[in-house]
Amino acid sequence: MSGARVELEAATVRLGARTLWSDLDLAVAEGEFLAVLGPNGTGKTTLLKVLLGLVPLATGRVRVNGAPPRRGNHELGYVPQQQAFERSLPIRGRDLVRFGLDGHRWGLPLQGRATQRRVDDALDAVGATRYAEAPIGMLSGGEQQRLRIAQALLGHPAVLLCDEPLLALVLASQRAVTRLIDERRRAAGTPVVFVTHEINPILPYVDRILYLVHGRWAVGTPDEILTSERLSDLYGIEVDVVKVRGRYLVVSAEEEMPTEPGGHAHHHEAHHRERGGRPVRGRPGRRRGR
Repeated sequence: MSGARVELEAATVRLGARTLWSDLDLAVAEGEFLAVLGPNGTGKTTLLKVLLGLVPLATGRVRVNGAPPRRGNHELGYVPQQQAFERSLPIRGRDLVRFGLDGHRWGLPLQGRATQRRVDDALDAVGATRYAEAPIGMLSGGEQQRLRIAQALLGHPAVLLCDEPLLALVLASQRAVTRLIDERRRAAGTPVVFVTHEINPILPYVDRILYLVHGRWAVGTPDEILTSERLSDLYGIEVDVVKVRGRYLVVSAEEEMPTEPGGHAHHHEAHHRERGGRPVRGRPGRRRGR
């Protein structure tokens, strides 16, 4: 794809003897919001590690902003999962944000008015100025994630990678965090690769979905991917997808147990082995019965 910020061609990743996904073709354009869905252990976070230069491809080609991935690439912004800090940790909110500039360096932190101004601007952009001086361990999960977003955006990244940033956040914080990420995307044309288990909180912003299921994959718009036929083909079992008031619910026809609203049938992975291994590309899959 011309002008793509992220490109993978016939990309395969293996961990030891296990293939996570193979022959993946993907191009993420400027300003695109790509959601990455799938069960645990299917290579969603590994995809981000490939783009960060932390995990090599077994075969195929990958480029990020026109160049091969490399460790410490400051053209990438990264928002991790929410993880609580120790309440006694002597680091302020603004210190965490400043790590986006100098966290990779040895020695004293960067000082100066220019650095201070950049940190202040990042804090203001995510609405975190009022708790910039507070110890990060005393802040809520939503407040901490705002600071992580400010940290990721501090270097004006060409691509923003998000690894389940809504995990363990209450609904109001999920909406606020997603809105901040989308505002950056729209204002600067920054493409977003957003790993998640839940599509509904981010659905209004998503352009396309990459769905990974045990070596198989599919890419398309939400309406193309989140269908009974497509997910049944990916999982290799009967799956029903119901859309109610703009929200998706996925139900296993075999276990007849719905997931939580917006969830997907990821609990099947403990009970069903994936059939085959071929990629499912941009065409509807064949629904499989038992």
